[in-house]
Amino acid sequence: MKSPAKPSKPKAPGPDFSRECPTLGIVCGIDEAGRGPLAGPVYAGCVYIPPDQREHPVWKDVRDSKKLSATRREDLFTIIQAQSFFGIGFATPQEIDAINILQATYLAMSRALEAMCQANALNPDLVLIDGNRAPKISYPTQTVVKGDALSISIAAASILAKVSRDRVMHDLHAQYPAYNWVSNAGYGTADHLAAIAANGPTPHHRMTFAPLKAA
Repeated sequence: MKSPAKPSKPKAPGPDFSRECPTLGIVCGIDEAGRGPLAGPVYAGCVYIPPDQREHPVWKDVRDSKKLSATRREDLFTIIQAQSFFGIGFATPQEIDAINILQATYLAMSRALEAMCQANALNPDLVLIDGNRAPKISYPTQTVVKGDALSISIAAASILAKVSRDRVMHDLHAQYPAYNWVSNAGYGTADHLAAIAANGPTPHHRMTFAPLKAA
């Protein structure tokens, strides 16, 4: 006799618009991609989704970018841009080394916010920031721990940042194929570390990051 099937676990709810209530005015979300790698820029996305665009079916599929396949992120990237006001910013490896990764991440976030505001003549009433710390900007902010799992605006921003950065690393891979950035995106994987040991760093490496700093 077969044992009764175990009930399946309920699917965890995805992010929603509860933190972007229209009564709060213009509420946008910001997230970053690429704080941890040994090479490449750090990117940030900023997204404002107007209330009249929130019924679009794409938002049901928007999640933390790390939980989506590369193909799905690419698909969503285009639709998110068509259904929202957005900005994308980055900080270079040289800026990361000069001011440290936290401040460079803040710089990328500020640039993404500025890009969105300037392109669309918007002044946000509230900026939702993924995490527990926020850059100093001229608009009211609210930090949201694990925000890419709670806020659709933050999750959408994470997709824009991740896809933008991955595209840059793919392009750099063509110039520096030994480091396999097309696969590891600049993170400290075994193949990347072996390439650094064999070939040394490139101009796109973050020289203040271990093991580059130690070398």
